Amino acid sequence: MTLSSSIPTHSNPESRRYFLRTYGCQMNERDSEAVACLLEAQGLLPAASEEEADVLLYNTCSVRDQAERKVLGKLGLLKKLAQRKPGLVIAVFGCMAQRLGQELAAAFPHVQLVVGTDQIHRLPELLRAPAAAAPQRVAVDRGVDGLEFMGLHHPGRVSAYIAIMRGCDQHCTYCVVPEVRGPERSRPPADIVAETARLATDGTREVFLLGQNVTAYGLAEARRQPGYDRNASPFGDLLRAVAAVPGIARVRFTSPHPRHMNAAFVAAVAETPQICDSFHIPMQSGADRILELMHRGYTAAEYLDRIAALRQARPAATFSTDIIVGFPGETEAEFALTRAAMDTAGFDHAFIFRYSPRPGTRAAAMTDDVPDDVKMARLKLLLDDLKKRAERHNRAYVGRSVEVLVEGVSARNAERWCGRTSCNKVGVFTPPPGCQPGTLLTLRISRTTAQTLFGVAESAGSP
Repeated sequence: MTLSSSIPTHSNPESRRYFLRTYGCQMNERDSEAVACLLEAQGLLPAASEEEADVLLYNTCSVRDQAERKVLGKLGLLKKLAQRKPGLVIAVFGCMAQRLGQELAAAFPHVQLVVGTDQIHRLPELLRAPAAAAPQRVAVDRGVDGLEFMGLHHPGRVSAYIAIMRGCDQHCTYCVVPEVRGPERSRPPADIVAETARLATDGTREVFLLGQNVTAYGLAEARRQPGYDRNASPFGDLLRAVAAVPGIARVRFTSPHPRHMNAAFVAAVAETPQICDSFHIPMQSGADRILELMHRGYTAAEYLDRIAALRQARPAATFSTDIIVGFPGETEAEFALTRAAMDTAGFDHAFIFRYSPRPGTRAAAMTDDVPDDVKMARLKLLLDDLKKRAERHNRAYVGRSVEVLVEGVSARNAERWCGRTSCNKVGVFTPPPGCQPGTLLTLRISRTTAQTLFGVAESAGSP
């Protein structure tokens, strides 16, 4: 439903400043960068703080209840700022805006714009809309993707996100993504390769391909074509094409679904050296009954087989995952299966969440019967296991030489720089003379923690 707008306009739009805050995943970060590019193309300038801005934008997440609570708290606090600055425009967009729509607008009358996921590309137009009788505009209509806006970037970044698709057809019972992001729609491969080439020309050395289910890239479109080959992997083909772009040294991606990690995909990973040796593959649970309740579409054994196939293809590979503890009905024995599967997979990083029901999902109708203290205890056990495993894995790097892609000055120590290995380990070092972001640098590792490798620069590789 779309209402009229009374968003104030300035006589000199070039002087307007915007402040944009992002909540949630890498897809949201990518959307925010594209929105910033759209706004700057219209003459808006970035502001250093909310107080300095004429336009406030909040890109929101609905995957977890906590993410929504953060946004709701922020919007409540903005009421006083809106009262002090009558010309201030406040816009909420993204997944939470899509899910709550008019409800969000009604709860916060000082918010002028509520813009859903398929309408994000219209933000500049909505910000320019003339005043009318109604105080707000809610734009959450489906089916107007504007996928081309996803290719806008700020130039000069060593590593850049590329959104290759939107939506998800998996319909896991705990997940709101199909509701807020819609069905799977993939961008044309030629557009993605061209975007990669533009980034490489501007100095990007590493690209990170994003989608809710990247291994399903192109499948919805391929199934509609005559002669569809179910053994093919359009995503594997895309990986090869992106990696072949001159200037691109590394290719990463997230998040794949095990159902679509077929032999053609594994072959692409094995035969494309630019693909990094770090794979984030959500498992969610190691218990088959829970996986079935989640509608994940694989068993624990099938998941571990995919890990084994990738490890055979790339022996240096490291793996990370997503886990939900305390899903409705999860027993101690089923939690133990998850703990064992994580150990078998050898994860040295994971995002572990306590289950919380999300409105509108099928799991919300299930009885949330695992007590919160039990969820917390299970989460702590997995985090303790993870820390020990990561420390053990990282200690094996001491005395070894590794290559890092230099990112720049370390956030914790201005005298040191940081870079990232192919296995997604952060390396910290004193920069040698002439060191530049985007350089491939060889480090000799002297000590480690569970999170970081510390080393001495041995040699600078290719610029």
